[in-house]
Amino acid sequence: MNPNGIVWSVAIWLIPLIIAIVFHEVSHGLAARALGDRTAERLNRLSLNPLRHVDPIGTVVLPLMLAIAKAPVFGWARPVPVDTRHLRDPRRAMMLVALAGPAMNLALALVGAILLGLFAQSIETAAEGSVAAFVASNLVNFLLINVFLAVFNMIPLPPFDGGHVVAGLLPERLAQKWDGLARFGFPLLIVLLLVLPALLPQANIVQRLVAPPAQALTNLYLSLATAIGG
Repeated sequence: MNPNGIVWSVAIWLIPLIIAIVFHEVSHGLAARALGDRTAERLNRLSLNPLRHVDPIGTVVLPLMLAIAKAPVFGWARPVPVDTRHLRDPRRAMMLVALAGPAMNLALALVGAILLGLFAQSIETAAEGSVAAFVASNLVNFLLINVFLAVFNMIPLPPFDGGHVVAGLLPERLAQKWDGLARFGFPLLIVLLLVLPALLPQANIVQRLVAPPAQALTNLYLSLATAIGG
């Protein structure tokens, strides 16, 4: 496979992205089930089958466009449904459900770091365009994507997971108004990630808020991989 071709570029980003997103969403559903709500389970959204979680724009079109443009790749899946009426202590439970997704991504990044360390010698001697090089690229991107998703989803605004955490910390009346912003989630996402940075580069949320902690975590995971690889 040509490592400079579009197929290679798309594959090494899209495969780890789909895995990261699917596990992120399933972890929300598992946390909700543990706290009393089995809605996701009844709707078969605890499946690892990507087709049950794919959002055509967020999981396929946008990541493909970003990968082809060699821009940072991110995306989203269809949110796992949670019925707060079934949750024990709904406000506290929703915070835990929200935190489950980023926590899963950090755990997956740890797995990626360990695998990179274990296969370090094979990766170093891998020929360009080989299967080993393809696997290595996927592992590196798997680590990067999971760290990015964990930090990105903790942006303290609806509809991000961080927004649910903020709602759980606010007084109930304010929390209801805060949650109401979620219906503007997609337009808000476009404004924050595309429009605002284009108009005011200094207001680039990804570069100013997400990139620094994501880079620090990535360096930590890569240090672990180096230590394992000897």
